[in-house]
Amino acid sequence: MIRLFAALSVPADIGAVLAARQDGLAGARWRPVEAFHITLRFFGDVAEDVAADLDAELAMVTGAPLALELEGVGAFDEGADIHAVWAGVAEDPALRHLARRCETAARRAGLRPDGRVYTPHVTMAYLRRPNPSDVAAWLADNDLLKAPSFRATSFGLYSSWRTDEGSRYRLEREYPLT
Repeated sequence: MIRLFAALSVPADIGAVLAARQDGLAGARWRPVEAFHITLRFFGDVAEDVAADLDAELAMVTGAPLALELEGVGAFDEGADIHAVWAGVAEDPALRHLARRCETAARRAGLRPDGRVYTPHVTMAYLRRPNPSDVAAWLADNDLLKAPSFRATSFGLYSSWRTDEGSRYRLEREYPLT
């Protein structure tokens, strides 16, 4: 089994804008710049033969390059259950269309539908039982985040490996957006 997801990488210069805001939240496990990405579809643990089918389906996904902007911040869950803080992605119909195409590729490869609402974001930190007031203060301090736009000319199939320091990602395949 291999843990997989499809995503757009975030350029290092945009990552530096995010990294500059990675402070002021006690207990946060801040993500390194090289781990910043915009998930299109999380596939989870996949058998190797299904991963090969998924790769073939993703290779058929087409789309034009995307011009994306990061803006605002948010958190997943509420109260003591908050488990991540993130930078938002400005609304982009082409990005949502690409995410839907990745969902279709997953279904064609035999994976179950993802029932979650798609929220384009870049995870900045993972949290364990944070003080909700501290999270609210960090969100308020960073709510006006706005990064320069960047161009995404490909998306990738990434594997995720859990380590003592957190998840590490490896690009397995890259698919052009032309």
